[in-house]
Amino acid sequence: MLQAIKYDQGHLEILDQLQLPFVEKYIPVRNTEDSWDAIKAMKVRGAPAIAIVAMLALCSELHTLGVAGKIPNNPDETRQFITKKLAYLVTSRPTAVNLSDAARKLESLTTTQAAQPGVTGQDVAEAFIRAAQDMLGKDLEDNHRIGHNGAEWIMRNAAKAGSSQVAVLTHCNTGSLATSGYGTALGVIRSLASQSLLRHAYCTETRPYNQGSRLTAFELVHDNIPATLVTDSMAAALLADTGAGVNAIVVGADRVAANGDTANKIGTYGLAVLAKHHGVKFLVAAPLTTIDLATKSGADIVIEQRPSSEVTSIKGPREDAVSDNGVILETVCIAAPGIGVWNPAFDMTPSALIDGIITEKGVVEKGPDGQFHMAALFNDHLPRD
Repeated sequence: MLQAIKYDQGHLEILDQLQLPFVEKYIPVRNTEDSWDAIKAMKVRGAPAIAIVAMLALCSELHTLGVAGKIPNNPDETRQFITKKLAYLVTSRPTAVNLSDAARKLESLTTTQAAQPGVTGQDVAEAFIRAAQDMLGKDLEDNHRIGHNGAEWIMRNAAKAGSSQVAVLTHCNTGSLATSGYGTALGVIRSLASQSLLRHAYCTETRPYNQGSRLTAFELVHDNIPATLVTDSMAAALLADTGAGVNAIVVGADRVAANGDTANKIGTYGLAVLAKHHGVKFLVAAPLTTIDLATKSGADIVIEQRPSSEVTSIKGPREDAVSDNGVILETVCIAAPGIGVWNPAFDMTPSALIDGIITEKGVVEKGPDGQFHMAALFNDHLPRD
């Protein structure tokens, strides 16, 4: 399985996703500034991975300060330092709630730790480091559960009678490259494939940044999963094609509101509309950290606007552009100079178009009132179908 995040004793490296699938290069992330830049530039992306890299970057910074003997002895000074750094990190990608959720939880932890009698600033720093490091293992464990729960639901609710396999379409990248490993929506596909329940996977290119054609396709080929790439504009025709026989669409999420409205990569909303028209099940795969009960509906979610250059140009290698140093990546213009550009990174899928939300606790379906009740996830009273 691909490993996008490497961390060991204060040393953090990430797989530079801007260069995939052509160049596999790990780059160091030494501090919060490196992390902010990497997240903003999308060298690392995917809501779970963003949160993990941000927190581990602060771990690296604290580790370096500790080795140099520069951690303040006063626990409250250390707490203030951590709080300031967390607030800064959250500004790198405002739509993905995992980042702000992790920052809020770890800020609370350090505040509690700093208030304990007899603790030092180093004790506060070490408490933060332990908690942030634990995120890696927990995310991987949660992803495996999401994959299992989603695969089970699809076989029970989306597979045709008498069929032992299904075809699934996914959008953007939600695999090992977007998490600590395995993935959320792509984890569902991996789980189906591991049980020989997957007939075929389809992935969209995911314009304008091509996370599907560059990253998801890369992961599917890496894992030898039977898969086909389609352009975003082919989705309707694919769902109408009885030969393809798509049973379900599974996507990830950057934020799920309390009512089930979901912010995800641009193009998700259109796929949900198409799924409804063609009678194809539409599922969102997301860990509990992506569910934001404080956000009542999608109308309250701020959608990030990205640079126009992502739409007007594209980056990749020429087929013959190989030097002694490896692949040479070039940027090529693909739009008329001077044209205006609208480039929202995400869109909002109304809960009415979603059949189920796959979490590590199970798959949430709409209640008798036709509404999702996400709060039940946090009360250990998940409705079972």
